[in-house]
Amino acid sequence: MSKSRYLSGKKISTKPIPPNIKIIDLVDKYYQAYNAGRLHEACHLFVEKMLQPDVTIGMSLTGALTPAGLGGTCIVPLIKAGFVDWIVSTGANLYHDTHFGIGLSLHKGSPFFNDIDLREKGVVRIYDILFDYKVLLSTDAFYRKVLSSEEFQKEMSTAEFHYKLGKFVYEREKILKIPHESILSNAYLYKVPVYTSSPGDSSIGMNVAALALHNSKLKFDVNRDVNETSAIVFDAKLKKGKSGVLIFGGGSPKNFILQTEPQIQEVLAIDEKGHDYFLQFTDARPDTGGLSGATPSEAVSWGKVDPNRLPDAVVCYSDTTIVMPILTSFALAKHKKRSHKMLYSHLDRLLIKLKDEHLKSVKNAKKW
Repeated sequence: MSKSRYLSGKKISTKPIPPNIKIIDLVDKYYQAYNAGRLHEACHLFVEKMLQPDVTIGMSLTGALTPAGLGGTCIVPLIKAGFVDWIVSTGANLYHDTHFGIGLSLHKGSPFFNDIDLREKGVVRIYDILFDYKVLLSTDAFYRKVLSSEEFQKEMSTAEFHYKLGKFVYEREKILKIPHESILSNAYLYKVPVYTSSPGDSSIGMNVAALALHNSKLKFDVNRDVNETSAIVFDAKLKKGKSGVLIFGGGSPKNFILQTEPQIQEVLAIDEKGHDYFLQFTDARPDTGGLSGATPSEAVSWGKVDPNRLPDAVVCYSDTTIVMPILTSFALAKHKKRSHKMLYSHLDRLLIKLKDEHLKSVKNAKKW
């Protein structure tokens, strides 16, 4: 590159920030470098490319986000606006999301309280969030009551499980006359499939396991989860559309949402290239092995990301609780609502298409 091309970017501004600045101006004019610069790029990638009508957006959620209120304040507005088409979450986020949906409360506190004293007084702490131990007991009781009903007495994908569960949370919100601000109830309303990559690793899974001791027939079909999520991505590409992943944190949900492409290419032997858009917010590092799924460029080597789309990949190293409200506010201010894809209603059809393409590919290759 010539010297002039290196210096072609906007000049760094030192203009004083005004009072009462709008979120668009804050991001565009004052997030200029370092991870503020990456957040600026992330906001524009999301709004200008990922929110195009032909893009199917999967979102992964890791970390204790819903106890901090981010379910109702950010994730639900994204769902309502049609900015999220399918979700992979830890079970813990969905469990704590349920507290709000059934009328229970969590409170601001301090990370420096005496935990022995909190335990003696029946108060639970998630860093600087506090709540009565009875919140857990009440939520567990709600789950056991709901999951003992006849419609849960079978094997099902976690998407079906959360869809059925979302209906109960939605009805509970109606009875309590509280706003529909839970992830589960809104995913039910807008038919957004919600998956949990490790369904046994949360209080929801613990209650399902407890009910098994009482002869419950409820089981999770994790094979269907793997195939359904791959079918969602494959269908987006089959229609000459694009697939984008919006990743908050890392861990199992990140890998699960990204492994859809290796499942299509490597395992099912279908000709594909990888996700088109990769947007991640994380505070982990790749050199310690803690950045699960690693960087976009490393993901290319696995077939998770289309190598031709690397310029459309942004990693912002920051705290989700800081960046999610900014990204959400920016997107809602800059982009009109999208039509809801209602993917949950189409999962059976998408799965058949994936199976047919796999069998055709295997037959043509004459090996597998």
